[in-house]
Amino acid sequence: MRGQLLRYLSALILGSLLTTFIHYAVNNDWKLLNTQPQQHHVKNKITGSYKEIKEKSKGIEICSEVSQVWKNENHKIDQKPPQLNDSQSCQDCREKIEEMLQNYSQPWVKDEEKFQEIRTGLRVHCNGLENAIITQINSPMRAKIVYDGDKGHTLKVNSQHFATFVKTRQILNKTLQSCAVVGNGGILANSYCGNNIDSAEFVIRCNLAPLLNGYEEHVGVKTNIVTANPSILSKRYGSLLGSRRRFVESLCQYDDAMVLLPAFSYVVNTALSFRALYTIDDFEMPIRSAFMNPNYLRSLAVFWRSHGLLEKRHSTGLMMVSLALELCDNVDLFGFWPFGLHPESFQELTHHYYDNNEAKKSVHVMSDEFKFLLQLHNQGVLNLHLGECVPEE
Repeated sequence: MRGQLLRYLSALILGSLLTTFIHYAVNNDWKLLNTQPQQHHVKNKITGSYKEIKEKSKGIEICSEVSQVWKNENHKIDQKPPQLNDSQSCQDCREKIEEMLQNYSQPWVKDEEKFQEIRTGLRVHCNGLENAIITQINSPMRAKIVYDGDKGHTLKVNSQHFATFVKTRQILNKTLQSCAVVGNGGILANSYCGNNIDSAEFVIRCNLAPLLNGYEEHVGVKTNIVTANPSILSKRYGSLLGSRRRFVESLCQYDDAMVLLPAFSYVVNTALSFRALYTIDDFEMPIRSAFMNPNYLRSLAVFWRSHGLLEKRHSTGLMMVSLALELCDNVDLFGFWPFGLHPESFQELTHHYYDNNEAKKSVHVMSDEFKFLLQLHNQGVLNLHLGECVPEE
């Protein structure tokens, strides 16, 4: 009798614990494998004006607090890069760098005919103005979104997905005079290129790179589009499964820019990208969010392959350069340099201007992409900046 009673009590306690765990998991968005977004009432902020966004108080208050902290700290970055390991050193590639840059066109001269050829090709075959991001026009209800990274995987658009998609047809409805696309290469450290970057009409940045606390002078602060790599969200912000405050605070430096999330490149990225979108909405942030369109990324791969770039998967930087070539009459690139030595001084560089963490070599072959961008520079299609900018007196 006592044994049966103990077994009954044990089962009751275990059931209570299991019920509590399930309730906690569901209410705290523990959806690591489920790609269906939460039932959420999302106001699509892409179509709202900045004035309308400013009427919200929660996100603005957070950014005001963070801005004051940044002003109080006002510290400069260490002007010396961290010590590099011997394996990271690029002393043996100095001759290769010199050979590669022999044909680097300086001063740069734009070839309008070649530029228009590339732009026309991109608009005809890729149409980034309408297809770069997922919209309610190009991805209607019940449409199948085919992942570009995970071959064979699809997602059928339901009402919950559809509510988060951008409502406008085009990412922009006009052509701009100038674009600056900012990579994160160590070459930007101590470059004094901030003013040059900020002088562009439209600025595109990659992977939530930091802009403040000493970086402003070298990388600028103006941002119209910034991409967010899911690996950054995982490593820096714990996949947004715990406190999301630090992630939200980091977004303040981009003001009311558009953040692009690759929700449909790999299945593992989908739930995390939706959590990022919901976080931005829940905290009423001025930054706007959108999903990158896998159809556009596939068309880019086909287009650039026809021009000789055979890389299996392009970097975010090249994707943004491609978009800029459609958006803007003049495209300037900063921070695109994948080597461990500076091209002029041959001093050692960190991988990024803010850290020395390298990307997986199996994913991107940066040197091949760089050679291709250098080719476009020499053809007069875009202006690839490799030296330091002249600082203001």
